[in-house]
Amino acid sequence: MTLSTQLYTMLAMIGVGAWLGAAIDTYGRFLKREKRAKWIVFIHDILFWLLQGLIAFYILLMVNEGELRFYILIALVCGFAAYQSLFRYFYLSLLETIIQLVINLYRFLENLVRMLVIKPIQLLVQALIILLLGIWKFVHTILRFLLLVVWRLVKIGVLPFKWIGMLLWKLTPKVIKKYLQILFKKLEGFFTLVKNRKHSIMNRVKNFWKKR
Repeated sequence: MTLSTQLYTMLAMIGVGAWLGAAIDTYGRFLKREKRAKWIVFIHDILFWLLQGLIAFYILLMVNEGELRFYILIALVCGFAAYQSLFRYFYLSLLETIIQLVINLYRFLENLVRMLVIKPIQLLVQALIILLLGIWKFVHTILRFLLLVVWRLVKIGVLPFKWIGMLLWKLTPKVIKKYLQILFKKLEGFFTLVKNRKHSIMNRVKNFWKKR
């Protein structure tokens, strides 16, 4: 390994160490260990360190074809220590600023979509419902008025027949009246019996299906 390659490897591993410190802080910021279950934290930790190991090995592979030397570990530690002492506070402040900017941008877009898309749709639906209710109320009022007019006309049209029937009933002999009254009572009893039988049959059918 040439001297320039060793220098590039040292610089790259110092950068990887600084990256590792920033990645640990970022990971801890988003993971929030105290709010997670232990098994979830355990799985995330394994995946995180596997990813960091792959990144470090890939950079090492690009710089010196993957050769491991003792000074590489020293460079990683130096990079991590440099990040902790020089850049950590600045990075955490920058990270929080970026997070707040993203949150504010998300809230702004959410409010914008709500005002420009969702709110007009809600107003349109409400207006449509009010319009349909108004149309239904108008049609209902018209139909009710027409039915009332038709009912009045029917009553007026039936009135002469009612008078004629009352007159014929008065002119009917008493014997025929008595016979007709008996006939009407028998018909009423017959229809009452049919109605009761119908209800009895329906109740039996319902009880049969309930038992099944």
